[in-house]
Amino acid sequence: MSDTQRVAIITGAAGGIGRALVGGLLGAGMRVAAVDRTAEGLAALADSARERQQGANLMTIEADLARDEAAAEIVAAVRARFGTIDILVNNAGVGQATIRTDNRQNPIKFWEVTPEQWKLFVAVHNTAPMALSRAVVHDMMRQGWGRIVNVTTSLGTMIREGSPTYGPSKAALEAFSAIMAKDLAGTGVTVNVLVPGGVTNTGMVPLEAGYRREEMIQPDVMAPPLAWLVSDAAGAVSGRRFLAVHWDPALPPQEAAEKAGAPVAWTGIATMPIEPPRRS
Repeated sequence: MSDTQRVAIITGAAGGIGRALVGGLLGAGMRVAAVDRTAEGLAALADSARERQQGANLMTIEADLARDEAAAEIVAAVRARFGTIDILVNNAGVGQATIRTDNRQNPIKFWEVTPEQWKLFVAVHNTAPMALSRAVVHDMMRQGWGRIVNVTTSLGTMIREGSPTYGPSKAALEAFSAIMAKDLAGTGVTVNVLVPGGVTNTGMVPLEAGYRREEMIQPDVMAPPLAWLVSDAAGAVSGRRFLAVHWDPALPPQEAAEKAGAPVAWTGIATMPIEPPRRS
């Protein structure tokens, strides 16, 4: 099967980064199931695809990833339409602005977070990626080919003051990605992390944050590294994290990947635990 015949699920598809990821894979000739909870955003995505004569390769799925049933419903719908699922991009996110729009100027303290707010961030950033991955991985392993790409965030954001829900839940997805890659070693299914590399011009950063939008990282930087990560050429690449802002499209993809990549979960700079020898 060639790259252009692949089928991908992309969550959070109607947001700024999601639109860029969907556009990149459609542009590469792939078939894409775009998942989001906003019907209006999905309709705009479909209109854009039709304008580019790519509508036949796009299906849209309105779903709330915080629902336990969402993963099974999404996977069933994609299989019914396209027959197979080769690529999963866990991109959906909930921003701190859902708790307080001026959280940059007025940082949220962890004791201000309600149990319901905490559960929402965990559901979208952790439970949904796990459930979707579990739902598709057996078919990927059977065919000996699959790509799972998790969109986490920069280390600074994970530990930033005022980010007591977004940061920790994205950190958990980063750690989970490292474990997934180890579990799937040798199966033909790869797991990697892709992040913009800093504050990005999307709706998750409200105007109240005070940034100049033109000076922020633009979502389109995410498309070139994703296209390579889900290709046959990246079949030996797993357990890596890539900063899209450091990806140089002028370089051959392998060289761009070397420049933009590092071990997932910062294991290259971490002090690993001391373990006593096991009994034979």
